[in-house]
Amino acid sequence: MIHTSALYTRKEVCTLVNSMTRTAFQRILFLLLTFIISNQDFAQVKTLRAKIIDIHSEEVVPFASVQFYKTKYAKLSDSAGNFQFILDKWPSDSLLISYAGFEDNYLHIDTSLSTITLIIKMERKKNVKEVVVKSKLGRGLLLWRKIIKNKPVNDRGRFNNYSYELYNKLEIDLNNVNVEKMQKGILPPKPFKFILNNVDTTSEEAPILPIYLVETISDYFKQTNPYKTREIIKASKTIGFNNESFSRLTGGMYQNINVYKNFIPIFQREYVSPISDDGDTYYHYKVPDTQFIAGKRYFHLVFTPKRSGENTFQGDAWIADSSFAVQKMNLLVSPGSNINFVDKLSLVQEYQLVNDSIWFLAKDKFIANINLTSNKNLSIIGKKTTYYKNVVINSDSLPSTFDNNIVNDARREVIEVKEGANVKTDSFWVENRHQALDRNESNFYKMADSILKMPQYISYREWMYFIGTGYRYLGNYEIGPWMNWISSNQYEGFRARFDLATNYHFNKNIYLGSYLAYGTKDRKIKGKAEVLYMIGKNPRSSVRFTFKNDMDYGQTYYDEIGYDNLFAMIFRKTQVPLKLIKIKQTKIEYFKEWKSGLSFTANIWNKKYTPIQNLPTAADMASLPLGGNFQDFQINLKIRFAYLEKFLQDDFFRRSLGSDYPVIELQYTKGIKGVFNSSYNYSKLTFSISDYIKIPPAGNVYYNAYAGKIYGTLPYMLLSMAPGNEIYYYNKYAFNTMNRFEYLFDTYAGMNIEHNFGSGIFRLIPQNKKLKFRQFWNAKLLWGGLSQANRDLNMKSFSNFTTLDNKTFMEIGTGVDNIFRFFRIDLTWRVFPRPLPVEAYKKFGVFGSFRFTF
Repeated sequence: MIHTSALYTRKEVCTLVNSMTRTAFQRILFLLLTFIISNQDFAQVKTLRAKIIDIHSEEVVPFASVQFYKTKYAKLSDSAGNFQFILDKWPSDSLLISYAGFEDNYLHIDTSLSTITLIIKMERKKNVKEVVVKSKLGRGLLLWRKIIKNKPVNDRGRFNNYSYELYNKLEIDLNNVNVEKMQKGILPPKPFKFILNNVDTTSEEAPILPIYLVETISDYFKQTNPYKTREIIKASKTIGFNNESFSRLTGGMYQNINVYKNFIPIFQREYVSPISDDGDTYYHYKVPDTQFIAGKRYFHLVFTPKRSGENTFQGDAWIADSSFAVQKMNLLVSPGSNINFVDKLSLVQEYQLVNDSIWFLAKDKFIANINLTSNKNLSIIGKKTTYYKNVVINSDSLPSTFDNNIVNDARREVIEVKEGANVKTDSFWVENRHQALDRNESNFYKMADSILKMPQYISYREWMYFIGTGYRYLGNYEIGPWMNWISSNQYEGFRARFDLATNYHFNKNIYLGSYLAYGTKDRKIKGKAEVLYMIGKNPRSSVRFTFKNDMDYGQTYYDEIGYDNLFAMIFRKTQVPLKLIKIKQTKIEYFKEWKSGLSFTANIWNKKYTPIQNLPTAADMASLPLGGNFQDFQINLKIRFAYLEKFLQDDFFRRSLGSDYPVIELQYTKGIKGVFNSSYNYSKLTFSISDYIKIPPAGNVYYNAYAGKIYGTLPYMLLSMAPGNEIYYYNKYAFNTMNRFEYLFDTYAGMNIEHNFGSGIFRLIPQNKKLKFRQFWNAKLLWGGLSQANRDLNMKSFSNFTTLDNKTFMEIGTGVDNIFRFFRIDLTWRVFPRPLPVEAYKKFGVFGSFRFTF
């Protein structure tokens, strides 16, 4: 050991230490400055990261070309739509993004930034004429032919059976929400202002606000031969209104989109699939490039319609090599398509590999922008996204799933909602969703818990419902429909009516309904009271008691206006004498339905008829056999079969959404003399069959064929009367050039048919891309006769009745539908029997109607 004290003095040691310290400090300072300078150099590196998506469907755009404008710096986005540039300096302040079938996107970037992160939105081309086919047999057409050739082995319909877990999410958003205007008072009550905190304003062009959200998780099973499907809805969560029938409709049973089918249903219309067997008649095809994803080769197929105004799509698809199966297809309804209120409509269907060789569904997506006015105003975006997982194909154990179906359920399609499906916890949804909610959806769930309980919201919602449907809830009761509160006729004068009924808050199984009416001219009170008791709701069974003392306005269907209505007062044919008959009726009815679609109705009624105006009275017919006592007692039995009919229903009433199969009805009526002073013995037998048939691409056809026979001698009101129409509002169930009580029958047969073409001949008019007129034709035929006994009783000098004498009545019509999106004009001609009547309004008529349809 060397001791410093032996070599240096204390002063020398201090000097040496100070010198070493300065040298070390200088070295550290030098290193620090070098590090800072190197970091300054590193900070000059420029980074751009981005994802490219479709502006409407929000699906990624893979393999898009990205270039700094007018430079050599370019690359492709990856299969997930992502790309990244790392550069020493920005080559340009603009990006050019291009992709087949999309508009080129020129994007300015802020070159003062070192790191930029973007979401780039691409819009599909609107000009469908840009595709030029130079040869009759290009690469696109060759690829399409190979897809068609392999459809039988790629369509999931080829499997004996399959099953999967299904997650559905339906969302409705308000689009183009102007927060500034709403803050100034457009949003009605002030307590709603906090909703605006949940508006997504990340896009300045179109801020959105979620207003409705429903999620469903279910197990779905399908067997091909014999055809059977079963869906078990395990969980359902709704923010908006909670209705089990609606939950059923948002499940997987009604997922009808299959790009391998020749036609794809869109809002009750059939659109030609790009890989339809006749696709080359409707589409141009091209293959701009091929790509490798995970070592597998895919062809990029782009398709555009050959003609505008047809029910077609534009879009693209990725096709797997060798198998020529669809890996993903993006569809956008072609501009100029004749569909109402829809600015844009996109469909996406994506497939996944199962068992390393089978392409099976992975995701469906449906997005529609709905706008009732113009593009600049508030609109609605509807989104439905479906995910599929746990796919099992051709399982030997799956048929046992159908063997364990609900006992005595003969349906081929069964939907079950598990008990407790609507009360799952938030933690359950977090764990079981196939995809997490985005920020807007999560905020909406939090917001909805507060808003749905607000008295202001409940009041606002119910007033909107009252205006739209005519009914208004007031606690345990409801009033309406308001359109029946005011009407007028020659006998009653000004007629005021008020309806009052209970709702499900009063009792979930008992409905009490009533109305009172008063005429200022006849000064008499009329009314109706009924009691409905629901025995069962799935399937339905009920008992109903009704008492009515009012004018008989004939049968009124849910989608037509009746004579006891504000609008009938406006549209009535003034040259037709008003015919009124008053009834006093007591009726008891039992209804029973089975899940097979079969239903049975039995009712007993006692009815007294009192002719009031322009009809033979009891005094007129008093001297005739069986005349003068218009008292009837009858028993009715009706069987109806509507297989797989769908309904939108509440606790007491429901509205049919139709069936894909014919609806058949058979009814037998027995009149019994001597019961409650009844004077008539007779029997009636009636039969009808109706159907709504889609015949793409030629539109759809509705028909109703019917026949009936009466055994007995009866006064006119108990015979069959052809349904006439005495107002200028078109009635599709009636003969519009015929008056009420014009023809009497005891034997009859007839048929109504209507064919809606869609655009039809209006497709030839360029302006129809905006007008969206639609063409149709219809014909109504009736054959009938009257026995001699019934002639002798009813065909007297005091009556104006007639009969067809076994001849045919026929009227035909055509016109223009979808005028201003709501109105329809019918031109109707009476063709038979000859000679035609002298009254002009019985030969030809112009009728109007309105409806809401896509």
